[in-house]
Amino acid sequence: MFSETNKGYTYEECKATADWLMAQTDIRPRIGIVCGSGLGGLANLLKDQVVFNYRDIPNFPQSTVHGHAGRLVFGTLKGRPCVCMQGRFHLYEGYPIQKITLPIRIFKLLGVDTVILTNAAGGLNQDFKVGDIMIMKDHINMPGFAGNNPLSGPNDERFGTRFPCMSDAYDRELQQLAMEVGQELGYGDFLREGVYCVLSGPSFETIAECRMLHRLGADAVGMSTVHEVIVARHCGMRVFALSLITNQAVMDYDSEEKANHEEVLQTGKQRSEQLERLVSTLVTRIEHNNIYA
Repeated sequence: MFSETNKGYTYEECKATADWLMAQTDIRPRIGIVCGSGLGGLANLLKDQVVFNYRDIPNFPQSTVHGHAGRLVFGTLKGRPCVCMQGRFHLYEGYPIQKITLPIRIFKLLGVDTVILTNAAGGLNQDFKVGDIMIMKDHINMPGFAGNNPLSGPNDERFGTRFPCMSDAYDRELQQLAMEVGQELGYGDFLREGVYCVLSGPSFETIAECRMLHRLGADAVGMSTVHEVIVARHCGMRVFALSLITNQAVMDYDSEEKANHEEVLQTGKQRSEQLERLVSTLVTRIEHNNIYA
């Protein structure tokens, strides 16, 4: 039933994995959440949990990054059925780009219609501080400039159109709703909005690269999320994304600062409670505002 090759992301294979999951749980999620580095605590908010280790899910990749638990968690958040990825996949882990976005296609086949993504990112905007939460309003897909796009190759119309629009990749209603929720929760001092740029990693950026990205209009830089967003929009799902600014990108040759993954995880731990409250409240408001069709 499942491919043993390096591929394993055809429509039939994705559907077989989705069917396998639905046979194991009665929960039919409408919201899919992807947790970034140090932010896996979001999944712990789910009630009536049904948990799958990635290694046990047919056709699923394995997470290899410290700070990513590698579990798919089904449950309810504020009464809404959800599925949550504790740990995602990245280009730098060596997977084909179609493989790292496979879970998003499986989300679609499970019945998910809204995807919420979180990530840890370096701040390029000099007005941003470590610990700020940035609502993503747009992205710059640098690997895509080099032809590394998750939609490359044959297109299956059962997932989506050959040439999907990305000018509306991030749902504006959800952005506005999140900003209102953040203000109500008293997060105005550290809630931002901006443009996220994705690079392949795993090396952090050079000073010259940070300066270039900032001049191109990027407010934050990271190694994830954008590929998942492209596939989610290809599948017709609504997208909302948050970046936790876990370090300030080094822009000055005289600086002694150095980016490191431990700092990323530590900042995630410190700000995780507020981020979890923001996301869980947003999920509740999506229901109350009848944003779903």
